[in-house]
Amino acid sequence: MSLRIRIDPTACTGHGVCADLLPERIELDEWGFPIIQPEIPLSLAADARRAVRACPVLALRLQRTQEKQRERSSGHRDRNR
Repeated sequence: MSLRIRIDPTACTGHGVCADLLPERIELDEWGFPIIQPEIPLSLAADARRAVRACPVLALRLQRTQEKQRERSSGHRDRNR
């Protein structure tokens, strides 16, 4: 199992709290909106959960993914290229 962080771009208003709490995976663009590296290592899981809970507009979600699911979906995409 692994974790992914996702953002709802229509909900995000660019407060930047997420980047303060999870700078290893989130940086801000020139307008203050987050640029996310979605894969969250287990060593950063607690920080990711804290960033999700702290978002003032609830624009972040933390999602559990199964390794086999990810392998299947990535392999499926490769066949369609």
